[in-house]
Amino acid sequence: MPKKIGMVSLGCPKNLVDSEVMLGILAHQGYELTPRPDQADVIIVNTCAFIEPAKQESINTILEMADYKKFGNAKRLVVAGCLVERYRKEIQEQIPEVDYVIGTNELERVLEACTDTFQPEISGAPAEPYLYHEFTPRILSTPGHSAYLKIAEGCDHPCAFCVIPQMRGAFRSRRFASVIREAENLAQQGVRELTIVGQDTTSYGEDLGLRDGLPSLLRELGKIQDLVWVRFLYCYPNRVTDALIAAVAETPKVAKYFDIPLQHASGNVLKLMKRGSNGTHFLRMLEKIRSAIPGVALRTSFIVGYPGETDEDFKELLDFVAVAEFDHMGVFLYSNEESSKSFELPNQVKGSVARRRQKQLMALQRKVSRRNLKRMVGKSLPVLVEGPSEETDLLYQGRSERQAPGIDGCILINDFEGPEPKRGEFRWATVTEVGDYDLVARLEQEVFADRPSRSNPLPVVGALVQIQAAAVPSA
Repeated sequence: MPKKIGMVSLGCPKNLVDSEVMLGILAHQGYELTPRPDQADVIIVNTCAFIEPAKQESINTILEMADYKKFGNAKRLVVAGCLVERYRKEIQEQIPEVDYVIGTNELERVLEACTDTFQPEISGAPAEPYLYHEFTPRILSTPGHSAYLKIAEGCDHPCAFCVIPQMRGAFRSRRFASVIREAENLAQQGVRELTIVGQDTTSYGEDLGLRDGLPSLLRELGKIQDLVWVRFLYCYPNRVTDALIAAVAETPKVAKYFDIPLQHASGNVLKLMKRGSNGTHFLRMLEKIRSAIPGVALRTSFIVGYPGETDEDFKELLDFVAVAEFDHMGVFLYSNEESSKSFELPNQVKGSVARRRQKQLMALQRKVSRRNLKRMVGKSLPVLVEGPSEETDLLYQGRSERQAPGIDGCILINDFEGPEPKRGEFRWATVTEVGDYDLVARLEQEVFADRPSRSNPLPVVGALVQIQAAAVPSA
């Protein structure tokens, strides 16, 4: 039995949870995890394949890790995740260094891939749809105070540009009680910030016959004593209901934060995307959220350069962004995926035009963001301390509930009262300066919430896993 396992996890938080599950399964069987690929007996690359840049990053990483079979201790290279679902045969035929492949529904086969008696896989039959549960071993690769919790898998939406249903299958929810029990277990073992993820969290429970599944889940999670913040990501626009808005407004522990990937504001482009709606409808939705939840943070993402996007369509998007005033926004270039419904659409937009539109839209958002952040100067807000700044050891870094881990800006702490800031603690801070996307603040001595002592903490691998978050749009 190989003793040491190394892993590189690419892509989104949903994929990261899959990596944590595979690590948990291996650790449960006695395997040792290592952050050093040159010391690993088996290297696993959990891939992303949503858009072309993510595919290329996955392939480059596989080839990079393959070198450790020549110059390190690695005796086996395993490739897992979305790239396998799209290109299983091509990986097996064209990258001979890969010994084993694991699809998104085959996570438990990671044990088979790592045994001494394994047989190199030549082909594989489609696996049954997979969902992990509260008893599935899992090792966190995030800091011990913060974790992701996947509540569903797959997607049923017909978006023309998206290949997620081909890689992840039909939408399926975890059982309500299973989600709650896992959240309770995480909280008991030190997690204070829980981020709910799924391809479309707003559809949670529909396949189980639950009415208002996500709102009910958020209210129940808000009762877990040791949790401080609960946030959820990836709202499908037409699933943002009054019940969901009310649940966020009325549950103190739920972060006042909505991530709603709109993808565009032109009715013409949204129709081509098979999403429907328009900017006017979106503005009414945003106003409803802001009226019900004063101070709410709103995040979205857009795709520019979609086939058929005219100058008029883009101007409509620019005007929408100027009026909507999102707190956080991502803009992605259209990726023409060969298996997507949009692949053969006419009126393809030149890459140079798409890139110019991307720069123009982000330049506008930069002004909007700075203007919004200036309103925060002088205000006090709770901050989760994350440790020394990634930029310099002279500063500390943290986040407010208005900033999701890994995707939004941060709060740079250049001064503090009382004890030195500790990773994972919640303290009040007063905003003193702003940048385009980040805040600068002075940390106050007052603690935001009492944090019970930790006992029997969940294993956390942190640096043991190379986490490379690919810049990919949400569904």
